[in-house]
Amino acid sequence: MTKIHEFDPQLLSEVAALPAMPGVYRYFDAEGGVLYVGKARNLKKRVSNYFQKNHGGTRIGHMVTKIVRMETTVVRSEAEALLLENNLIKTLNPRFNILFRDDKSYPYLKLASHTFARVAYYRGAVEKKHRYFGPYPSAWAVKESILLLQKVFRLRTCEDTVFNNRTRPCLLYQIKRCSAPCVGHITPEQYAQDVANAEKFLQGETQEILNGLEQQMLQHADRLEFEQAAELRNQMSALSKVLHQQSMEIGGDKDVDILAVKVQGGKACVNLAMVRGGRHLGDRPYFPTHIENAVDVAELDAEPVDAAGAAGGAGAIKTKTLEALVLEAFIAQHYIDVPVPPTLVCSEPVDKELIAALMAQTGNRIAAIHQPREQRRIWLEMAEKNASLQLARLLSEQGSQQARTRALAEALDLKMEDLAALRIECFDISHTAGESTQASCVVFHDHKMQSAEYRRYNIEGITPGDDYAAMRQVLTRRYSKLAEAARNNEAKLPDLVLVDGGKGQVSMAREVFEELGLDLGLIAGVEKGEGRKVGLEELVFADGREKIYLGRDSAALMLIAQIRDEAHRFAITGMRAKRAKVRVGASKLEDIEGIGPKRRASLLQRFGGIRAIASASAEDIATVDGISRELAEEIYRALH
Repeated sequence: MTKIHEFDPQLLSEVAALPAMPGVYRYFDAEGGVLYVGKARNLKKRVSNYFQKNHGGTRIGHMVTKIVRMETTVVRSEAEALLLENNLIKTLNPRFNILFRDDKSYPYLKLASHTFARVAYYRGAVEKKHRYFGPYPSAWAVKESILLLQKVFRLRTCEDTVFNNRTRPCLLYQIKRCSAPCVGHITPEQYAQDVANAEKFLQGETQEILNGLEQQMLQHADRLEFEQAAELRNQMSALSKVLHQQSMEIGGDKDVDILAVKVQGGKACVNLAMVRGGRHLGDRPYFPTHIENAVDVAELDAEPVDAAGAAGGAGAIKTKTLEALVLEAFIAQHYIDVPVPPTLVCSEPVDKELIAALMAQTGNRIAAIHQPREQRRIWLEMAEKNASLQLARLLSEQGSQQARTRALAEALDLKMEDLAALRIECFDISHTAGESTQASCVVFHDHKMQSAEYRRYNIEGITPGDDYAAMRQVLTRRYSKLAEAARNNEAKLPDLVLVDGGKGQVSMAREVFEELGLDLGLIAGVEKGEGRKVGLEELVFADGREKIYLGRDSAALMLIAQIRDEAHRFAITGMRAKRAKVRVGASKLEDIEGIGPKRRASLLQRFGGIRAIASASAEDIATVDGISRELAEEIYRALH
């Protein structure tokens, strides 16, 4: 049994003083890193388990030996504990919790407030003055829905600036994708009815739409208004076609999420299929991390159950499969930020306490169905198939990427016990004829590019077009502080520094590293081969080694090319953004005091775009209606 005195006495006294109440606990290591976040019906009983039992050489035992500090929060109920636990997991990224990272926000379909409402793709924080539908699993799903609304209800998609300044219908009117409200081809009342029908369509109230359209069509026919009746007949036909396609796929459900989990090869995938308004919007895969610790931690956190299977009894320990643990972690973390539909169809059983917590959070009734029938069963099988395919793709990609890392380490004779720890930083310089010079630094480790660690550097004080001076500046700025921190064991230098260039760039890098007292063996240049052909690149070294040709089909060369191309891409996009900012002016029209929507529209209508305004003189700008001479000079100054 683990001896109590092996832990810090202060920590053990804190454990002994914990209340027998619901709450959330956090464990920290000596460096302040978060090891684990957990919830408990009884804080004192749950946390004591970690310090009173012998965990042996398990992963949980490894974690417990690292605990030096603990924080707890007492809450009023288990539901509050569960919600707080998963909020903390998402913000603290603990090392021993199942963690779902999703850097992409969900897109919405937006109906912008206007006399003639505009339908648009939207991603970001929602505003009360507009109406939003979604979220959707992908941008494609939103755009597909917008196309349907254009076909059936002919709603406009143009920006207000364009809408307010049109004098004749655009092409979308000609191909019957818009009713041309911009030039009065439809009354506000008629357009509002189309918008209302579009909303009902998105909410799944399709039969009500068809009944209303049919009544309007018959009324027009009774008044011998056959042209208007024909328009409504065509609209009903288009809508019926869409509904027929969807009904064959969906069945009777309106708002459902189908969740399927697959675990294989130490990895997991949760596939989310979304149905909204009776329409399948698409699927989205999620790949959690830290699943290798899940079962060990769950067994420690599990509570005995009574004869009826309810937690809190004195019987056997209630354990869960890894698939169930992954799925519950996804549900708890995912629906913190995303609305929960009334029905969840799940490939694994879900804890009733979790669903109760979600209902308490949303105030709505939620049903989690584990063994569905009929149409729901078909959908779950499709989601399970997709989860398997996505996981197989991930494992295949990771396997090939790890093979590339291994090949490069062997080619460069890098002695690495853990290939995932191999860190490569690559630099590239980009400019246009010396204008807007930028350097990029991209980072590779854990067998993949780490975009969160990328950096751009604005290069100043050099002769325009001098790439060598630019490389000297960026390497000096990058490694001056890092070298000092590495000497104090406060940071780790990369295992390989790549520069996009041959002997000249490598010589410049060597000078910088010599000045900083760094190992020259870290530097390699990617030199173009004969005829600058792709696949013939060679590696040039700063420490005097012979250059290496890796071979056109070499896995090591594939990795070098991937990193080099990513550095080039990142530098190019940064340079173009900087160049556009310099040429057009950092300020937007909206940022200039005295420029509101009307004056902005007048300026854009006269000159055709922001660049044309920036190219105009103050005298030309002053000729626009509503722009005084003083304001014109202010606009000119802001854009130059």
